[in-house]
Amino acid sequence: MLPGVYIAKKKSGEVYYRSNITYRNKHISLGSFPTEEAAHKAYRTAGRITNEESLTVEKLGDKRFASLPFEKRVVLLNFSKNGIYIKNPIYLRKNFFSYYMSPNEEYKFDIDDLFYYSCHKIMKRGGYLYVNDYGMQYNILYRYGIHSHSVPGRDYLFINGDERDFRYSNIEVLNGYHGVFVKDDMIDVYDVRINIVGEVKVGTYRSATEAAVAYNKAADLLHEKGLKKAYPVNYVAELGREEYRQIYDSIKLSKGFIDYMEKM
Repeated sequence: MLPGVYIAKKKSGEVYYRSNITYRNKHISLGSFPTEEAAHKAYRTAGRITNEESLTVEKLGDKRFASLPFEKRVVLLNFSKNGIYIKNPIYLRKNFFSYYMSPNEEYKFDIDDLFYYSCHKIMKRGGYLYVNDYGMQYNILYRYGIHSHSVPGRDYLFINGDERDFRYSNIEVLNGYHGVFVKDDMIDVYDVRINIVGEVKVGTYRSATEAAVAYNKAADLLHEKGLKKAYPVNYVAELGREEYRQIYDSIKLSKGFIDYMEKM
């Protein structure tokens, strides 16, 4: 067999080829390939990446490295340049790290998140980035208190305008509550809407906390009317139990919502 290559078999008995490299006493798998020649090319490319002193992560998209899956290129170069083996396509920078989904798709994270993303692979579907954690799929925005229904520019902002920069200092959460929406970009005016069959307006409020409580109250009233829909609960951490109860008891819901509910 060519260097760096060994034969493997599928359950069906079909033969394929795997490639690996040993670097800094670390045995690293390079992937599976349909031919011995393709597996050997990947092995040679891996050696080039780990030995080329002038190579930078920005050059890994070059065609001369195409025989090796891109994420393996990032893993090897990071190990070579930074001395740390990470199984995911992460490249360490000064005070932050880059996670590469492709040569032209780089996401930036704070170094505090390095352990998490070293252990959790980022995947993409329908424009959303998510990880599998304890058997569940979690949008990475959840780590910032941003819900799946949130809209960029309305509920949260990337301060420097770069939607791939997930460093905490670059993300500003404008609204972290279910059913609460900033009204027409006005300051301290919040609409609350709740989904019954379609969306029904619950009311308009002067603070996000009042709006969050109003949403909870609307959901409770709908449950009392027999609606079995599982509405999420807004947890308002800044309110004590008694303060929450006072707002809950006094908050007014719109006439339109009350009329809609009474017709149910």
